[in-house]
Amino acid sequence: MSHDKVNPTPKPDAGGGVTPKPQPYSAARPVYRPQHPPRRHKRGCCCRCCLWTTFLIAVLLLLAAIAAAAFWVLYRPQRPTFAVNSLRLSQFNLTSAALSSKLEISISARNPNKKVVYVYDPVAISAFSDEVDLGSGSIREFEHGTKNTTVLKSTIARSRQTLDGGEIKKLKSKKSLPVTIRLDTKVRVKVGSLKTNKVGVRVTCGGIRVSVPSGRSPAKATAPDVNCQANVRVKIWKWTF
Repeated sequence: MSHDKVNPTPKPDAGGGVTPKPQPYSAARPVYRPQHPPRRHKRGCCCRCCLWTTFLIAVLLLLAAIAAAAFWVLYRPQRPTFAVNSLRLSQFNLTSAALSSKLEISISARNPNKKVVYVYDPVAISAFSDEVDLGSGSIREFEHGTKNTTVLKSTIARSRQTLDGGEIKKLKSKKSLPVTIRLDTKVRVKVGSLKTNKVGVRVTCGGIRVSVPSGRSPAKATAPDVNCQANVRVKIWKWTF
């Protein structure tokens, strides 16, 4: 005898209908998404820092400009001036490969200021003719007082220095040479007890011509239009301006 499985018949409801079978709850669970904290606070701090830094730099620049203007009004500082008094070429021996030369120079340095004193480090002095190095010398350190003119003397020499073909060609068979004098040093400004930091200075004097000496008599330079310019030189890392 076989037993068949009988499914129960749904019971009719009070209205004669069939009651539906309840379905299991299968709503999808919400996916968890981590919430990142807002970054507005960090951005606000960076903006405030940039604004304060810019403000402080502007204030410092303004104070520096005011101090410089007050210093100029009170002391009226002027640059020192330089002039070549005399230049003699006492030796000039040019061979096919080398040069020996000797120059004696006198330079006047004038400080036109009433309250500003210049304090110079040792001065390196050199001479050039058409960019050919004629020699070098030095001047010891000195203090340039107010309303004072100081005479600087030095010997510029070069002994048996090798030249290339282009340099020899520039100097050969010339009866007179164009000469440029260059002075390099550092200087600080002193006003009363106040002293500034040292600043590089280069003085260049051009427009000088000197005859090539014949025999043992030195040749004196003629300088109809000597122009000496003093320029501040600032060194930033490896470069000098």
